[in-house]
Amino acid sequence: MRVLIAYHSDYGNTKKMAEAIAAGMRAGQADVSIDLHTAEETSLQDLLIADMIVFGTPVHMGSMAWQMKQLIDRAAKLWMEGTLEGKVGGVFATGGGFGGAGGGVEQTMIALHSNFLEHGMLVIGFPKSMPGYADGGLQWGPYGRSGNHEGMPDTVPDAALTAARSYGSHLIEVARKINA
Repeated sequence: MRVLIAYHSDYGNTKKMAEAIAAGMRAGQADVSIDLHTAEETSLQDLLIADMIVFGTPVHMGSMAWQMKQLIDRAAKLWMEGTLEGKVGGVFATGGGFGGAGGGVEQTMIALHSNFLEHGMLVIGFPKSMPGYADGGLQWGPYGRSGNHEGMPDTVPDAALTAARSYGSHLIEVARKINA
């Protein structure tokens, strides 16, 4: 199975989450090939050759980073051709924000899910029964809270990385069931 994890990372936290998802996918899965690319590096060909596509972004003012949106807009050509239909997709995010809501993380993840659904992809959420969900998960995917109490950038907590690894493993497991 060939996996593309495309992400944008402002302070390195989204990259850490991407790497943790990849680690969860690799655990005990010898036949999984994973390409990690920034959104800017990701080509349309990368999207076409992947069996599974995972997008990750920091939350910017209640939305995804413009670099991720630009990738999505470039992929509109693939929507016209229907070439991503049937592929498996997943999403994750990082962000600060004040309060417990995370500054628009749900809106951001829903927008990413919506894009995949628009392409006819099969989107995989994050069940609450998975390890790490309580500290770093939403039904949409794993979330790494990366802001401190003043709203300034901080590191993503280990609990969110646990959730990301768990989600990576879950994505592979579900994809295998779908493709069986």
